[in-house]
Amino acid sequence: MNTRHFFWRLLAYRPVYYLANLLAWTVIHMAPLLPGLITKAFFDDLEGSYNFPYGVWGIAALLVGAALARVALIAAGMWTDASFRFRISALLRRNMLAHVLQQPGAKAIPFSPGEGISNFRDDVDQTEEAVSWSVDTLGLVGFVIVSSYILISIDAQMTFFVFVPLILVVTAAQVATARIQKYRAASRAATAKVTSSISEMFSNVQAIQVAGAEARIVRRFETLSDERRRTMVKDKLMTEALSSVFTNSVNLGTGLILVLAGYKMRSGTFSVGDLSLFVYYLTFVTQLISNVGNFMTFYKQMAISFGRMKTMLQGASARVLTLPAYIGIGKRRLVEDEAHEGSGGQFAGDGNAATPAQAEPLRVLEVRGLTYRYPETGRGIEAIDLRLERGSFTVITGMIGSGKTTLLRALLGLLPAESGEIRWNGRPVEAPADFFVPPQSAYTAQIPRLYSDKLRANILLGLPETGDSLAQALHAAVMEDDVAQLADGLDTMVGPRGVKLSGGQVQRTAAARMLVRDAQLYVFDDLSSALDVETERQLWERLFRDRGEATCLVVSHRKAALSHADHIIVLKDGTIEAEGTASQLLAVSDSFRRLWHGEDSAAAAEPSAAPGGAGR
Repeated sequence: MNTRHFFWRLLAYRPVYYLANLLAWTVIHMAPLLPGLITKAFFDDLEGSYNFPYGVWGIAALLVGAALARVALIAAGMWTDASFRFRISALLRRNMLAHVLQQPGAKAIPFSPGEGISNFRDDVDQTEEAVSWSVDTLGLVGFVIVSSYILISIDAQMTFFVFVPLILVVTAAQVATARIQKYRAASRAATAKVTSSISEMFSNVQAIQVAGAEARIVRRFETLSDERRRTMVKDKLMTEALSSVFTNSVNLGTGLILVLAGYKMRSGTFSVGDLSLFVYYLTFVTQLISNVGNFMTFYKQMAISFGRMKTMLQGASARVLTLPAYIGIGKRRLVEDEAHEGSGGQFAGDGNAATPAQAEPLRVLEVRGLTYRYPETGRGIEAIDLRLERGSFTVITGMIGSGKTTLLRALLGLLPAESGEIRWNGRPVEAPADFFVPPQSAYTAQIPRLYSDKLRANILLGLPETGDSLAQALHAAVMEDDVAQLADGLDTMVGPRGVKLSGGQVQRTAAARMLVRDAQLYVFDDLSSALDVETERQLWERLFRDRGEATCLVVSHRKAALSHADHIIVLKDGTIEAEGTASQLLAVSDSFRRLWHGEDSAAAAEPSAAPGGAGR
C-alpha cells in the first residue's frame, strides 16, 4: 500500500465524521462571501453608484451579525475536527500496539524502544496533521469557486492575477519536495536516537553507576541532542520558509491588483466597491494558498512517517494500520474483521486480542523436532524433543550459549520456530504465542521487567485481586518478609524497571506475578540467579510443595533446582546431550558433573535476546 492509499483509507475510517468535518469547514470558509458583498455595497453606496436601503448602521449590523455567525461556525468546526482527527491518531496507535502485542515476544519490534516511542508519538501526530489540513484545503475550494464566479463577472483579467500566487505556491512545494522529505527523515531519525538513549539510560542506571560512566553517558547524550537540534532546525526552517512563501505570496497578488485597479478606475470600468471586494476576497484566497502549500508539505512529511510505521510492522501488510477497530471513543460496537496479509493474525472487532478458550487440563505436553536459529548468527536449537507429564518438575540445564533460553522462547512462541511440532494432550498447538498464556501457561523471563508503578500493580498486571491469591503468591515466591519491610508495603513505587528493588526482589516479584495466575504449566527461565542460597532453597521447596498438579519447566544450573527435578535435560550447542535424573546424569555426563560441582558456575545465564518478564 502506498502513501496515497494509506491516506484515503484513513479518510474512509469514519466517513460520516470526515464528511461532517468537511461540511462544517466548507461552510466556515464560504461564510466570508456575504461580508465581502456587503462591503462592496457599502463602498458603492458611498461612491453613489449603488443605493443601500438600510444605511450605514444597517451595514454595520450585518457585518457584526456575519462575524458572530462565523465565530459560532468555527466553534462547531473545532468540535468536528477534534472528533475526527483524534479518532485517526487513536486508531493508528491502537493498531500498531495490537500488532506488536501479537508478534513473537522476542521479535516484537525491529528497533529500540525509544524509536518505537517516536513511531507512536511523532509519526502518528504527523499523519494526523496531514489528514486535518486536508479538510481546510478542500473546504476552501467551495469559497474559491463561488468567489471566482463573482470576481470573473466583475473583471476576468483582475481575477487571473488574484490566483497567480496559487500557481507559484504549488510550484514551490513541488520543487521543495525532495528536501522536505530529506530533512524530515533526518529529524525523525535523530529524535529516535535521543529517545532510545533515554530508554537505555533508565534501564541501565545501576550498570552506569557501577562503571563510573555517568560523565561519558552524559556527553554521548549531549552529542545526540546536538545532532537532533541541528536536524530539527533544518526541518523547521524548511517548513517555515515554505509557509512564509505560501502566506506572503498574497503581497504579489495585492500589488498586481492595486496597479491594475488604478488603471481601470481611471477609465471608469472599475469602482471602489469592486476594489474592496477584490482585496477582501484576496485575504481568504490567501488562506487557500497557504493551506494548499501547508497540506502539500504535511503530506510529503506524512510519507516519511508512513514509511517508518511500516518498518514497525516487520513485513506485514500496511493495511494493518487502518483496519477498523474499537478505540474507546463513542458507542462501543463490533466491527467486522478485515483479512490482511502477513499480519500474524486478525484483530478482534471490539479492540481486544482474541483470547483462546481454556484448554483441557494438561496430561502431557510433547515437543518433537523443535528448531530455531537466529538469522544473525545461525546459532540456536535444533531437533529438540521433550515430554512433560502432568505434575512433573523438569529442569533444562547446560553451559552458556547452549540454547536454554532459546528453547523456552521457541516453545512458548516468543520466537517463531522454523520447524517442529508441539502437542497438548496429543492435540497440535497451532499458535504457541496465543496458546501458552494463562490459564494454560505462565512464564517469567531470564531478565524480568517491572513497570514504574506500585509493587501490587506489577504483580497483578490488571488481574483482579480475589481472596488470598496475592498473599499465597507472595508466600510461594518468598516475598512476604520483603513486602513487610517496605515502607509502603505492596503500595511501594518500584521505580523504572524496578530500580528501587534488589535483583533478588525483582526476580521474586516476577515469580509472584507468575504464580498469582492459576496456570497448569509454569515456565521459569533461570529465576533464582540473583537469590542467596537459603532464599533459593525456600523458593523451590515451597513451589515443589504447593504447586499441586501444576507442571514446571525450569531453566537452571543451581543444585537447589536440580535436586528437586523429576527429569533433567542437558543442552549443548543447541541439541540435547543427555537427559535423566541427577543421579543418572552424574554417572554418565561430564557436562552435568561440571555443572553440579560448580566447575563452571557462570553457566547460569544465557544472554537474553530481548527483554521479557511479562506474566505470560
